[in-house]
Amino acid sequence: MQTKDKILSARDTISGQLRETPLQRSPHLERLCGSEVFLKLENYQVTGSFKARGGLNKLCSLDPGERKRGIIAASSGNHGAACAFGAGRVGSPVTVCVPTRASPSKVELIESYGAEVKHHGDDCLETEVYARSLAQENGLVYVSPYNDQHIVAGQGTVAVELLEQAENLDAVFISVGGGGLIAGMGTYLKATSPATEVVACSPAASPAMHACLEAGEIIDVPCDQTLSDATAGGVEPGAITFDICRKVIDRSILVSETEISSAMRDFISSHRMLIEGSAGVALAAFLKARDDYKGKRIAIVICGANIGIEKLRELLG
Repeated sequence: MQTKDKILSARDTISGQLRETPLQRSPHLERLCGSEVFLKLENYQVTGSFKARGGLNKLCSLDPGERKRGIIAASSGNHGAACAFGAGRVGSPVTVCVPTRASPSKVELIESYGAEVKHHGDDCLETEVYARSLAQENGLVYVSPYNDQHIVAGQGTVAVELLEQAENLDAVFISVGGGGLIAGMGTYLKATSPATEVVACSPAASPAMHACLEAGEIIDVPCDQTLSDATAGGVEPGAITFDICRKVIDRSILVSETEISSAMRDFISSHRMLIEGSAGVALAAFLKARDDYKGKRIAIVICGANIGIEKLRELLG
């Protein structure tokens, strides 16, 4: 069970090794929507994403033998960079398996933190199966991007900072893939600020957690290509995040690829900062539901900045 105390312990573990990211008001969105809007800028976090929090907390939880043997992860982007960063902090060898079609810019980011990168498989599932087999064969720790209590607790530290920076929030908009971020943040928000609505934001093209919650169980959900590649893919059987999400999510919103790209272009133009597709999902969801939040105090988690140059060119076209 994930608890407020585990998240506070994670905060103590990673404190001083990562950035406390800024909370910034958005006059542009406030004028547009008639709400008081705060942006939690995880795009300014180490590695360019909130995932550094969970990655470092997981690596710090390993015993000396596990650290010495090393870790392995499957990721085409943020999770791989987070694991590589965390492994560097604790002195552990790290291998990140990526799909053969992974963005070169994201592979370069992962390698920049000292990871050995192995290319395998045409999709994320093939890559994950390969990484798990290597972990088993070589006695390595496989680090899941979301199905791990230490990962979830680390991601929950975003909410600890958020509530220290802004009180009496009416709602928080959080992008959802496997559910690690919203499970961690939602656990802390419900324990500390139960009146705050937790809003899950998903791309309609890859609505895995949304569909699982509607079904009341983890199911296989068809997923298409999406600009929000960091939230793409299914929820693995037995994922600890599913039951947590059932308890903490108050509302779930799906957004189209057109809505995501429009929200990203508007944000980049008006705020003069880079964001990735998953951050665009939370922005698009807020814009879609804005009439329900007029006069309210809202926070939107800008969860990352790591958009590949290819997708950026396509977006700005």
